[in-house]
Amino acid sequence: QVKNKAPAEVQITAEQLLREAKERELELLPPPPKQKITDEEELNDYKLRKRKGFEDNIRKNRTVISNWIKYAQWEESLKEVQRARSISERALDVDHRNVALWLKYAEMEMKNRQVNHARNIWDRAITILPRVNQFWKVFERAVEFFGEEYMDEQLFVAFAKFEEKQKESERVRVIYKYALDKIPKQQAQELFKNYTIFEKKFGDRRGIEDVIVSKRRFQYEEEVKANPHNYDAWFDYLRLVESDTDSDTVREVYERAIANVPPISEKRHWKRYIYLWVNYALYEELEAKDSERTRQVYQACLELIPHKKFSFAKLWLLYAQFEIRQKNLPFARKALGTSIGKCPKNKLFKGYIELELQLREFERCRKLYEKYLEFAPENCTTWIKFAELETILGDIDRARAIYELAINQPRLDMPEVLWKSYIDFEIEQEEYEKTRELYRRLLQRTQHVKVWISYAQFELSVESGERLMKCRQIYEEANKALRNCEEKEERLLLLESWRDFESEFGTEATKERVRKLIPEKVKKRRKLQAEDGSDAGWEEYYDYIFPEDAANQPHLKLLAMAKMWKKQQQTSPADEDNDDTAEAESAS
Repeated sequence: QVKNKAPAEVQITAEQLLREAKERELELLPPPPKQKITDEEELNDYKLRKRKGFEDNIRKNRTVISNWIKYAQWEESLKEVQRARSISERALDVDHRNVALWLKYAEMEMKNRQVNHARNIWDRAITILPRVNQFWKVFERAVEFFGEEYMDEQLFVAFAKFEEKQKESERVRVIYKYALDKIPKQQAQELFKNYTIFEKKFGDRRGIEDVIVSKRRFQYEEEVKANPHNYDAWFDYLRLVESDTDSDTVREVYERAIANVPPISEKRHWKRYIYLWVNYALYEELEAKDSERTRQVYQACLELIPHKKFSFAKLWLLYAQFEIRQKNLPFARKALGTSIGKCPKNKLFKGYIELELQLREFERCRKLYEKYLEFAPENCTTWIKFAELETILGDIDRARAIYELAINQPRLDMPEVLWKSYIDFEIEQEEYEKTRELYRRLLQRTQHVKVWISYAQFELSVESGERLMKCRQIYEEANKALRNCEEKEERLLLLESWRDFESEFGTEATKERVRKLIPEKVKKRRKLQAEDGSDAGWEEYYDYIFPEDAANQPHLKLLAMAKMWKKQQQTSPADEDNDDTAEAESAS
């Protein structure tokens, strides 16, 4: 009899009893014996039994997909790929929405290197079940598997085309850009081609421009890698990145470019290179709006240049102008002062003086002109500009003293310009006696015909009752002075100017007198000699016979008589005429 009829604390269910019974049954069963198949007949018998077992399990419950998968895997283990494929297809007929079945099927094809079959399975899977993420991870897995070291453009092309079929345009664009950044450029021609085609089909104008920019960047990278000192390629590359990328990328390319310092310390090799620095500074100032970095760029460049061998005035002036734009005048003056101390040049002095003129710092201008003339005392333009500054400031005596110092320099690059400026200065001051004195001093140094003509025209321009007489006296004096001049054309130029003067202001007597002074133009022949002294034939030239010279040289009358005789012999043979003319000319 049961004395305690209360329920037990731990209740045993029927399910638990059955499970325990099953577990104990498995424990009691001995392991199956190991079979050794020794011939083909036994193997076929084994295959038949296994297949019958799998088929029986499938018949009992067709919806258990694990039975189909085990069956296919067993056939695959026997290298019966065709049978495994058939089993998988039968399973898909039962449940085509089973994700594990599709994955195992595709994995089986890939294991056996059946690429086209595997691709076909993936295409069918994503068509039937497009929202299953597991079907879309195969290309990404391939990229992760191969890594950056073994990347192949064909993989990315296939990946992009696959995404393109699914109408994932943004993913396609990301794939192409990622691949172009990672794959060596010489191995990415097919990528560029397909990327361009894709953007033309689906992209907007910006997308197409991005493709073109990427391709051009690749070309420039190849050029600068092949020759880092090809500065023209760097300029083109920088123009490209400035128009399309962020400031950090632009700075990176600039830093790479300026790192390629010319190997030879000769200015002609640095001329193109230095503009990389100039463009860098202008970019920082105008585009990046970073004044401090701009200053650093200018200073770094100026420290790099070997100023003892050569310098670049343009760079100093650009730096000074930058500091002025930043309203930092002391820095600008310091930079220009340093430049003149290290490497004085005409452009630096002119630029510094122009700056101080704009600031109306005339005392500074005077000091700079003095320094400039100490550096280049032969520069006539500097003397003239200095004197013009004093004239503008109203200090006429200082201006005249500067001109006097200038014309007394032992060596001048353009003395005629300096003298003309000095003469014009005195004429503007209406100091006519000083002007005449200057002309006389100049004529002591040179008897050039233009000086005489200018002197005569000056006297003609002075408003006085004696101006015509003084002008005519100068022409008379000039004609006497130029009689011994070897260049007869200069004397002719003087007489023609005198003739024009008399035709406007002279009398009939003075006109006739000048007309008699005009020379006669004659053709002559002279013998030529080669460099080795041998006879090189004859040449014809024109000469001028002045009447005053002919009157003092009676033998010149023979030429006139010969010419008259030649006219009388018009009917004689041409050869005799030529011989007679030659004899007459020889006699002359």
